[in-house]
Amino acid sequence: MVASTDRYATQVGVEVLEAGGSAVDAAVAVAFALAVVNPEAGNIGGSGFLLAHVPGEDTFALDFRGRAPMAATLDMFAGEDAAARRASEIGHLAVAVPGSVRGLWDAHARFGTLPWSRLVEPAVTLAEGFVVDGRLLRSYEPHIVTALRSFAACSSIFLPNGALPLEGGTFRQPDLARTLERIRDRGADGFYTGETADLLVAEMRRGGGILTHEDLASYTSAWRDPVRFGYRENTVLSAPPASSGGVTIAAAANILSMSRLGDLPWHGAAHVHRLVEAWRRAFADRNHYLADPDWVDLPLEVLTSPEYGAWRARSIHAGAASRSADIGPGVEAFLSGVATAPAIGASREGQHTTHISVVDRHGGAVALTTTLNTWYGSKVVAEGTGVLLNNEMDDFTVRPGEPNFFGLVQGDANAIAPGKRMLSAMTPTLVLDGHGRLTHVLGTPGGATIITTTSQIVSSLLDHGLTLTDAVAAPRLHHQHLPDALQVEPGGLPADVVSELEAMGHTVRERPEWSGDVQAIAVAGDGGLQGVPDPRRGGVAIGL
Repeated sequence: MVASTDRYATQVGVEVLEAGGSAVDAAVAVAFALAVVNPEAGNIGGSGFLLAHVPGEDTFALDFRGRAPMAATLDMFAGEDAAARRASEIGHLAVAVPGSVRGLWDAHARFGTLPWSRLVEPAVTLAEGFVVDGRLLRSYEPHIVTALRSFAACSSIFLPNGALPLEGGTFRQPDLARTLERIRDRGADGFYTGETADLLVAEMRRGGGILTHEDLASYTSAWRDPVRFGYRENTVLSAPPASSGGVTIAAAANILSMSRLGDLPWHGAAHVHRLVEAWRRAFADRNHYLADPDWVDLPLEVLTSPEYGAWRARSIHAGAASRSADIGPGVEAFLSGVATAPAIGASREGQHTTHISVVDRHGGAVALTTTLNTWYGSKVVAEGTGVLLNNEMDDFTVRPGEPNFFGLVQGDANAIAPGKRMLSAMTPTLVLDGHGRLTHVLGTPGGATIITTTSQIVSSLLDHGLTLTDAVAAPRLHHQHLPDALQVEPGGLPADVVSELEAMGHTVRERPEWSGDVQAIAVAGDGGLQGVPDPRRGGVAIGL
């Protein structure tokens, strides 16, 4: 089974599985295909995280998050003028060292079975031309079109003849096809060295960027231990830092485990209140402590421990909302035996990310999330490559105390430093039952909402017994500590529940645009598979 946001890409993965490929083989092929047919998020100019579940062995996590170029400085986006603020989001300075190609290469080197060239070739064919459908056209929001027009190389590809591609027409990306051919023939070296690297660096010099040949050639991914925690007699595995996702959902789950959520009416006021209060505390810790683990000593054992979750839960009042201004990071208070965590100055990810879930015939599984950060990333295409580059530098704490593009107010631990990975919310996740058997593979884009969406789905499955289909389709809720508001999908909660929550002190706001695009697979006890793409965007799951 393969589930992704696009039919072309899903079909590529299915064909790899039909050819005897592993789950990693299929995920690699789908990821390269998405770089072509899902350009707003699928990428070779961005980064990501991968979980690989190998039956009879273990689950492995690969961090191929982007890094700050070596010329990056702590205050490179400082300044009160609009240009300084915009520079971390759009344009050449916003570009971090891309990790996707290296990550996919390293995953294949360890767990692939089919030849590398076999996995990249379908993307080459798609880049030579594919038929435009409504899914691609929906990515062209008006403000995106305006931004794409700011850069000639980008506009010439994605706005051919100055206009949107025509549905039913053929979309061709010849420069990207040639870049993919170099990757097909030379592996990761076809991107990080040679002609492609020369073109990337030339683009940076032209536009005032700071990415260099050394940055590209020295980039490495990192195999890490996944975040692993127990919940309701199951085991959940998720991405470790530099992703914040696994730690934050573990912290929230440990708080929620102190309540009998399954006894509360699903999406009733008492249930939603408990979710919000858990997320409020988990995000307070996320925003303050988490960062690149190669740069910062992270208190992961405390943050993911049941004892800490129980301590955090003690400050939750059943009938009254906390104020985020009163909820600070809690590790120091917990270790010193203080009753509650003191408030502390606030410590602020995008929406354009994409997720792939795969299960192969042997029970191997991959959860893979990649990103450019926001839609169409930095809006910069390196001339001659067709490669759309990320704007992941905005995921650092670029201006302390201020929110980034996604409203996250983050701390000094995530400050910019040369060669450092920026914090991410990507949360590829696996669920195992009490016997260690795989039951679910899932993930989603959505910036900070990635974390709460994943948390909600896991809780809906394990606390309330919802089917995967119902858990994915269920109305989404979100709270990230700051801003201090419960964000709700339009029509997601009944009016009487909203009134009850407001009476408790919660600020409830409808969020008109919900960026989640869950791609998930359920594994039955007999080995049967059910693919569940998010109905919000019309992804596609295909099984054999």
